[in-house]
Amino acid sequence: MSRAVERGIRQIVILGAGLDTFALRNPHGARQIRIYEVDHPATQAWKRQRLAEAQIALPPWLILAPVDFERDDVGEKLVAAGFQQNSPAFFTWLGVVPYLTQDAIGRTLDYMSSIRSSEVVFDYMEPPEAFSKELRQLETERTEQLKKIDERSVSRFEPAAIAAMLRSHGFCAIEDIDFQEIASRFGRAVQGLAPGHAGVHVVHAKH
Repeated sequence: MSRAVERGIRQIVILGAGLDTFALRNPHGARQIRIYEVDHPATQAWKRQRLAEAQIALPPWLILAPVDFERDDVGEKLVAAGFQQNSPAFFTWLGVVPYLTQDAIGRTLDYMSSIRSSEVVFDYMEPPEAFSKELRQLETERTEQLKKIDERSVSRFEPAAIAAMLRSHGFCAIEDIDFQEIASRFGRAVQGLAPGHAGVHVVHAKH
């Protein structure tokens, strides 16, 4: 993201922001960037409540855009919040794709690819069939835990399928790193990842 800002991008869109704190830690405040947090209305209301309880004010560069990815048009909601569709943007989409249908994923990629010089970073999970027997057992346990909190992992992808999907939307310069590379590259920053995350990949692509 920092390199994108250095290249001149001034719009950051955090899809599925949840309790993300980047806007509060923003190291690029002097560059007049605008940060759009996109998430379900209920999640954003919860976040506002938590911030108010902690007596933390929303920074002036942060704009909250309520969106239900399965039902709403992401583009319409962003524009209504002030997003400039004719200017480049950097999209972060972490911890979201596995929980969306492929239709919702495709619609969101459609929109991101309509923004010139856009970039995206997101994560996805490989199908359990690609795992070892031990990891498949961990994945089964993780699935049961998700059910208990009324969540479910819907979409899984092979790396080749992700690359083909991104290319079909006009994305290029695709970098896909797996769990081992994530751990090797970022070390202690990801030490909290459990072995059950071994099927996770993180992708960076440019349009």
